[in-house]
Amino acid sequence: MQVSKDGRGWCVGTAADVGWIAGHTTAGVSITTAIPPIFDAYATTYQTDDVTATAYEHALIEDLTTHTPDQPWWLAYLDTGAHDVVFPHAPRVFLYWNWPYVLVQAGPEQALTWRTGGHIRRPHGALPDMFFPADRSWLVSALWDDTWTCVGGPAPLIHTLEHDPVASARQVRPGEDALPPGLTRE
Repeated sequence: MQVSKDGRGWCVGTAADVGWIAGHTTAGVSITTAIPPIFDAYATTYQTDDVTATAYEHALIEDLTTHTPDQPWWLAYLDTGAHDVVFPHAPRVFLYWNWPYVLVQAGPEQALTWRTGGHIRRPHGALPDMFFPADRSWLVSALWDDTWTCVGGPAPLIHTLEHDPVASARQVRPGEDALPPGLTRE
């Protein structure tokens, strides 16, 4: 199935496209609650109070793009009933605790521009709630009730995020609590 936006058609994802994630995360407070334990390195990242949503999101996408060959990305928008899913009539895929996501194949530009109604972490944020490149070399996922974002991927990507002051990232190990210092759980 395809949906239309920006004058072109976009492929809608199915359960098969997220099968590598579905059922491969663990309940709890570790990074593997959001990211399957298949990557070389993991980090949490969040927008600090002194950085705008636009600056934070552009820095994150730039760091990811730097470590990703040119290819499509899968963008997933969590359907909370109150936040923009970009394509409200598209079919859903179900992840984590049977949460419904709209999954569309696009790219980094669309990740930064498609969502206009904000999301649960920031009223002015545009990023999808979960996204990854077609080669599955990394995964970015922000769970429904978290104010931070989890990332799994190659060690060089995680090191880039750690050294980017705007990304405010910290490396975590798979069994470690994913909560960034100074933040609280909702």
